[in-house]
Amino acid sequence: MSARRPPRILFVTGLSGAGKSTALRTLEDLGWEVVDNLPLPLLDRLLAVPLSVDAADGDRPLAVGIDARTRGFDADAILNRAARLRGDDAREVETLFLDCSGAELARRFSETRRRHPLAQDRPVADGILRERTLLEPLRRAADHIVDTTATSTNALQQELRRRFEDRTNAAPTLTVMSFGFSRGVPREADLLFDMRFLRNPHWDPALRPLTGFDAGVSAYVAADPAYAEAMERIEGLIGLLLPRYAGEGKSYVTIAIGCTGGRHRSVHVAERLANVLRAGGFSPTVLHRDLAPQTPDSSSGRVA
Repeated sequence: MSARRPPRILFVTGLSGAGKSTALRTLEDLGWEVVDNLPLPLLDRLLAVPLSVDAADGDRPLAVGIDARTRGFDADAILNRAARLRGDDAREVETLFLDCSGAELARRFSETRRRHPLAQDRPVADGILRERTLLEPLRRAADHIVDTTATSTNALQQELRRRFEDRTNAAPTLTVMSFGFSRGVPREADLLFDMRFLRNPHWDPALRPLTGFDAGVSAYVAADPAYAEAMERIEGLIGLLLPRYAGEGKSYVTIAIGCTGGRHRSVHVAERLANVLRAGGFSPTVLHRDLAPQTPDSSSGRVA
């Protein structure tokens, strides 16, 4: 097995309380491999660890969290190590520095009642000043500086996604699900559309034993006078919302399509939506939650 060779390495550092933990969690959500407070001498060992069985791990970018608490912290040594990594393998090696005003940091530590890591027995302002001095070489050399003084956690996440998200894999994982209201609404649904306004194939004895996969059922549902306009509006709404979900960093989106029993109308519409989404460049997974073989007496008792 070959050694790890992440195509991109990002050193994440900054002042305590400025958002380093949020930054690392966000990068992890974006698919980065994240290691926090790794002593610098161990970085070479990390890069030399053999790949797992899933060789795709080698394509994941690596984020390394480093701050003044890191064992053996030395700003100049970190900068020298980053320079060597760039030269040795021609990899993309960058530094993200999270900054914040002293007054805001003091307020945050006061509100959370946490002690500053460099001011365990002294005023928090002393720790902030000492840390700022230690980290100043990293700030001067940083490729990315994000000031979080007036930034909410959500805004910081969005800024980091803008800078570091792989746009080739930015779309959320998409699921289109059919279901029957008679068995309950799926809890995982992000968008839910009720198809019970369409005429019901259950009331046609010839269509009752069939499903939304069958051409006769599809034709029956599509012949409803409200069908064409309703589908046009639903598809337009989904097309509007999916990029917004991606922009908000949502990793998973489930579109649930319901009818009474989950066998006819919802199945047909879910399949149609999935085809429309595929034509639009998405790769949805399609699930039919309640589409199961009927028992001999079920077709006469349940409305689909």
